[in-house]
Amino acid sequence: MKRFLSFLICLIVLLFWSSCRKDFEFSPSTGNLEFQRDTIYLDTVFTNIGSSTYNLKVYNRSDDDIVIPTIQLENGVNSFYRLNVDGTTGLAGAQEGKFFENVELLANDSLFIFIETTIDISTLSTLENQFLYTDRILFDSGNNQQDVDLVTLVKDAVFIYANRDEDTGIIETLTFDVDGDGTPDETTLQGRFLENDELNFTNEKPYVIYGYAGIGNGQTLTMEAGARVHFHANSGIIVTEGGTLNINGELSTDQDVLENEVILEGDRLEPLFSDVPGQWGTIWLFNGSENNTINYATIKNATIAVLAEGNQEAPNDKLTITNSQIYNSSAFGLLGRATSITGENVVINNSGQSSFAGTLGGQYNFTHCTIANYWNSSFRQFPALLLNDFVVDENNTVFTNTTEAEFTNCIIYGNDNPELLLENEGNDFTFKFTNCLIRFDNDNLEGTGNYNFNDITFYEDIVRNVDPDFENPFENLMRIGEDSGANSLALPLMPSGTDLLNNPRNSTQPDAGAYESVVFEED
Repeated sequence: MKRFLSFLICLIVLLFWSSCRKDFEFSPSTGNLEFQRDTIYLDTVFTNIGSSTYNLKVYNRSDDDIVIPTIQLENGVNSFYRLNVDGTTGLAGAQEGKFFENVELLANDSLFIFIETTIDISTLSTLENQFLYTDRILFDSGNNQQDVDLVTLVKDAVFIYANRDEDTGIIETLTFDVDGDGTPDETTLQGRFLENDELNFTNEKPYVIYGYAGIGNGQTLTMEAGARVHFHANSGIIVTEGGTLNINGELSTDQDVLENEVILEGDRLEPLFSDVPGQWGTIWLFNGSENNTINYATIKNATIAVLAEGNQEAPNDKLTITNSQIYNSSAFGLLGRATSITGENVVINNSGQSSFAGTLGGQYNFTHCTIANYWNSSFRQFPALLLNDFVVDENNTVFTNTTEAEFTNCIIYGNDNPELLLENEGNDFTFKFTNCLIRFDNDNLEGTGNYNFNDITFYEDIVRNVDPDFENPFENLMRIGEDSGANSLALPLMPSGTDLLNNPRNSTQPDAGAYESVVFEED
């Protein structure tokens, strides 16, 4: 009985409210809409690659419920933009996403318009491989018409992508000798080997790579100063046996533009993606590739920026990397596996695991490098610098007896402690840190095993746990200031040389790391 009375009371209240409420009466809009902004800038896109989704909020500030007779793109069905108005795509057919009728908007309420674009630059008149494409969203018509401008910069590019079988839709995968037995192996890596006429990347147009671009036996891929290389998700470069990669950037005069450096990053050009880790795969210097060089390059937002493996006892280094920066790698910045790497004036920062890891042994020589890790996107398991001579595979430990590592005039630091991990299973595990600034403050490890900092066989003239005074490491601004613990720490080298910015190093008391110290300007 009580439940029935409660129901009856609720029904009476509902009927009373309904009788007091007038039905919604929508009046035509009178050109008094307000907009979140009057121009929508859809950030730079590559030709034929879809943009991110942008939004526009439209307000009805009046006390009347209104209906907007039409919302449409000025260029109509020929527009490269497409709209979604509060979850609807408008008229069907060719006008879908282009034309909307009788859009209702309640008093003192708002609606969202979502905007995307995909533009074919070949249908436009371009200037220097780029074009500013514009259109307008028109609200109503005649004297009541209002508009919002749409603006997008479109870039032309050289696209490198794997072939797709027209009948099956299967995308080509790479086939090469993976296990070193002399027989080509099929892999699951989507991609293809570059043709000989594709082996020179210039600065005339950006390059956009889908899948893995392979460099085969006897081939050398050269990237000229100022080249721009963009990778789609799960893409990268793989240099197989007998192949070589030479990145030949040069010093830039404008450190904001880096006009002469070679820049390798993802293919999303919107500012929102400028520092997002893990947007693409890796530059993979496979076992048997040789004489790879990287000079004046910025490599950012990869999973593993550079993976070098094998050839640790070759007459020449597997990789020589100089005057370069590696940032925002979701796993490792520079990962070596039983290989040989020489680095000078290199900065690595913000890696989901280690910024530099030399694993399964190898030969490593780094001078005036800044190996830092101020990753703050998730928990990381490893320190900024990791060295070991083994790998655990299905509960079996495989190790090598050769690890030779020298770090001279380097900064090894980060937002964790300690930022150095040395692990060995074999006996031939030699290393030396000379005139380095290192973050290591761990009473349980200090003085044990590989961490006897008083043994000059392994550690000589090092400084520990003194602030390097980075400009802003969380923003990858890695210059050091006048209060840095790395100041005057380095061992003078002959010739004294220059830092990453081509500043002369102090001939008698140089600074450790990739940069000579500066006095920061106050904001």
